[in-house]
Amino acid sequence: MKIYNTLTNKKEEFIPIETNKVRMYVCGPTVYNYFHIGNARPLIFFDVVKNFFEYIGNKVTFVRNITDIDDKLINRSIEEKIPVSQIAEKYTKAFFDDCNALEINPADHHPKATEYINDMIKLIKELVEKKFAYEVNGDVYFSVSKFTGYGKLSGKKLEDLQAGARVEANKQKKHPADFTLWKRAKQGEPKWASPWGKGRPGWHTECVVMSRKLLGGTFDIHGGGIDLIFPHHENEIAQAEASKNQKLANYWMHNGYLNIEGEKMSKSLNNFFTARDILKKYDAEAIRFFFLSKHYRSPIDFNENIIKESSQAVKNFYNTLNNADYLTIKDNEYEYSEIHLLHKNNFITAMNDDFNTAKAISVLFDVTKAYNKIKDPTFIHLLIELGNVLGFFQDLDNKLSNDLSDISDELIELIINIRNLLKKKKNWEIADAIRKDLKEIGIILKDTPEGTNWSINN
Repeated sequence: MKIYNTLTNKKEEFIPIETNKVRMYVCGPTVYNYFHIGNARPLIFFDVVKNFFEYIGNKVTFVRNITDIDDKLINRSIEEKIPVSQIAEKYTKAFFDDCNALEINPADHHPKATEYINDMIKLIKELVEKKFAYEVNGDVYFSVSKFTGYGKLSGKKLEDLQAGARVEANKQKKHPADFTLWKRAKQGEPKWASPWGKGRPGWHTECVVMSRKLLGGTFDIHGGGIDLIFPHHENEIAQAEASKNQKLANYWMHNGYLNIEGEKMSKSLNNFFTARDILKKYDAEAIRFFFLSKHYRSPIDFNENIIKESSQAVKNFYNTLNNADYLTIKDNEYEYSEIHLLHKNNFITAMNDDFNTAKAISVLFDVTKAYNKIKDPTFIHLLIELGNVLGFFQDLDNKLSNDLSDISDELIELIINIRNLLKKKKNWEIADAIRKDLKEIGIILKDTPEGTNWSINN
C-alpha cells in the first residue's frame, strides 16, 4: 500500500508502527453549528479508509475528536442566548444525527476537548518549562522561532510569515505567527483554573493531547481537510515535537476542497449548504458516490448535474440487486473463482494506490456488468462485499424490501411538476388530492420556498 504523505509531499509505502494494527486520528467538528456539505467529505473518506484497512486484515483504532470549547461556541452561545455547554450538547447531537443520516460509521473514540483540560495544562506547562512557550498577562503563546522545524508540513517559512504579517493587533506576541496555547477568560466565558490564571486551552493544543492520550506516543495516520494543514496541523506538530522530541504521526493525509458550482462555498454567495440541506434532496449513498467518484486529494465541484448522475449510478446498482432478487439469494453459499478474484484484486490494487476510490468504483461497475452478462449470483455477493468497503449497501434488507423501491424517481418528479402546474393555475383541489393520494402510498411532499421536496415514509 502507498499513501501520499503531506509531510514529505510524495507517495510512500505504508508501514504501520505495529504489524496489522493501524492507529488513526482525524480532526472532528467544532460543535457550534450544523456541519456543511464540505465537512462531509473527510467524514466519508476516512470512514472508507478505516473500512479498507479492516478489510485487508488490520485492527484499526480510529479517533475523531469533538471540539466543545472555542470562540465559535462562545459566539453562538451569545447569539442563541443559551450556555456554551448547551450549545455543545445541541450541536454534538446534531453532528451524530447527521452522520447517521449520511450512513457514516462512528469512530472508535470521540473525545471531547473539555474532558482533557488537565492534560492540556500539563502539556502547556511542559512547553513553558522547555522555553518553547511564554506567558503574558494570563495568555500563553507558543514561540515558533524557538522550534527549528516550524513549517515542515505546510512549506511556509518564518521570514515569509513575518514579512506578510498584517499590523499585529496582539502586541503581546514576540512573533506574528506565535499561536495561543492558553487563553485568559473574559467575563462570563467558560474557564478552568491554571498556573496562568483562569482561562481555556487553544484549539491547536486540544488535538495533540487527545490524539496522544488515546493512541499513545507516535501514531500512524493523522488526517483532515486540506484547510487544516496550516496553521492547525503545523501547530500540532510543533507542540508535539517540542514537548516530546518525537513525531506526532508518521503519515499526514488531507482531502481536497469542495466547491459549489465552481465557487468556494460562502454564505455571502448564497451557496452554503449543510449536510441536512442536501439530504432533503438526495440519498446518502448518492452523496457518498459523488465524493468517492473523485480522488480524495483532488478538488471536487458540487453541482446539480453531477449529483443527479451520482444518484442514477447508485440506482443502477440497486436495480441490479433487485433484478438478481438479492434477498432470496443472500444466504446462499458461494465460492469465488478466478474471474471473481480478478475483480477483487483490481479493487484492492486501486485502494492500495493512495485510496483511489474512483478506480475502486469502476470495479463495482465491472462486477455489475459481469453479472448482467452471465447472471452469475456470485458476482452479486462480490458487489455487496466490495461495495460495503466503500460504505455502500448498508441495511440492505430494509432498503430492498421497501415496497416502493421500484418506483421511479423520475415518475414522482413528473407528478410533482404536474401538481405545481395545477397550483399555478390555482387548481388547489386537484393539487391537494395528488398530495393526499401520494401520502397514502407512502410518498410525503413538503412545499418549501425553494420548491417541493419529497421523501418515502417507510
